[in-house]
Amino acid sequence: MKTHRQPNIILINCDDLGYGDLGCYGSDSNDTPVIDSMAAEGARFTDFYMASPVCSPSRASLLTGCYPTRVGFGTLDGLPVLFPGQRVGLHPDETTMADILRDAGYATKHVGKWHVGDQAPFLPTRHGFDSSYGIPYSHDMGRQRDNNILQLLRSGGVVVADEDPPLPLLLDDEVIEEQPELASLTGRFVEESVRFIRANRGGPFFLYFAHIYVHLPLYVQERFARDSRNGPYGAAVACIDWATGVLLSEIHKLGLDDDTVIIFTSDNGARGDHGGSNGQLRGSKGTTWEGGMRVPFIVRWPGRISSGTVVSDLASSIDLLPTFASLAGAEVPSDRRIDGVDLTQLLLSDGPSPREDFLFYDGENLEAVREGRWKLHVARKGSEVTELYDLLADAHESSDLSSEYPDVVERLRAKAHVATSELGDARTGVKGADVRPVGKVECPVPLTVFDPAHPYYMAEYDLADKG
Repeated sequence: MKTHRQPNIILINCDDLGYGDLGCYGSDSNDTPVIDSMAAEGARFTDFYMASPVCSPSRASLLTGCYPTRVGFGTLDGLPVLFPGQRVGLHPDETTMADILRDAGYATKHVGKWHVGDQAPFLPTRHGFDSSYGIPYSHDMGRQRDNNILQLLRSGGVVVADEDPPLPLLLDDEVIEEQPELASLTGRFVEESVRFIRANRGGPFFLYFAHIYVHLPLYVQERFARDSRNGPYGAAVACIDWATGVLLSEIHKLGLDDDTVIIFTSDNGARGDHGGSNGQLRGSKGTTWEGGMRVPFIVRWPGRISSGTVVSDLASSIDLLPTFASLAGAEVPSDRRIDGVDLTQLLLSDGPSPREDFLFYDGENLEAVREGRWKLHVARKGSEVTELYDLLADAHESSDLSSEYPDVVERLRAKAHVATSELGDARTGVKGADVRPVGKVECPVPLTVFDPAHPYYMAEYDLADKG
């Protein structure tokens, strides 16, 4: 019998990719043959959630295994996500999945989008990654036509230069290019990933590949645009599929298939107004309806995860940190609360998920709680509501059953009360009893400053799309 070493782990995290954007999740608009085959060779989850419907808190939760408010990412100086030169970010004392894996002997690499802080103490190399290559926040936060970034920053109390900062491309902690060609970035990220995999083929290694697609604006290569049946959005999805294929091909060529866990997911739901789809789910990015937080989740590990597995158990991104720790033979931090649970037995032996419930936070407001098939909405955009949905029969959350199942309402309301006492709830004025501070620096500065004499690829990106 083969002795299994610490597995290599590749975590692919897309940006704004919706539940209905992949062929294996029902899309008939986008072509995703590689990702569909990955699902056929492994496990596809039907009820997997990110911990926030927007990107900065979602990514902070993914990295730390905690709900956003636990690590100070409920709101960020009053803003829902981080902007260039903001004073806050992921606290240097937080332990990330990369910290745990590096301490367990892994080579660790971040490639692509970061977005949990652009000041020095918040960058990937300060949070467990040996090296990093990518952009520190969303690519609509560079110099872009009809931009309103400065107004948003100032409303958050951030002092910035008179000009919008050019989008920085970072190698580790240094800016190596400003205003890079956006259509070329995914290919450059793939190249850097392949270089890392080859250099660490002896393993174990951890690669966190965070796509810029399908976040707006959508600059795509002509070869993908030419064949798309869904405009620029479909072209971006096709590029994601191509990038996945390159990584799978490299792993196969190096003989690492059986030793490598590959995970594919997205940071939140699709916007839904630029070609994206959340399938049968209600709502979109920025909401706590299912379409805002339930996302694709696929795991491939030949020889350990059975082909064609469909997992309908409740699971979340906050469960990845303890799961990765278990796979690596490491321990989760014992000096702080971690909200995630270990999914190893669910993945490898078809055991039940240890996750009993899940909380839906919008910023610092608890809006819903799920237990099993039931989801109770307790608030929406600052107003109290009482709506109960049976997600197994009604994934679109169309039929409110609160009056028919008052006992379920009360049980889930009690869970919500316990959660807010621990994690807080701004709407009701409850301060969380077990939350940790966001990281802060005293004198933040943007990583770049516009210089009219600099030889930028583009002085200003010509698409005004944001989001």
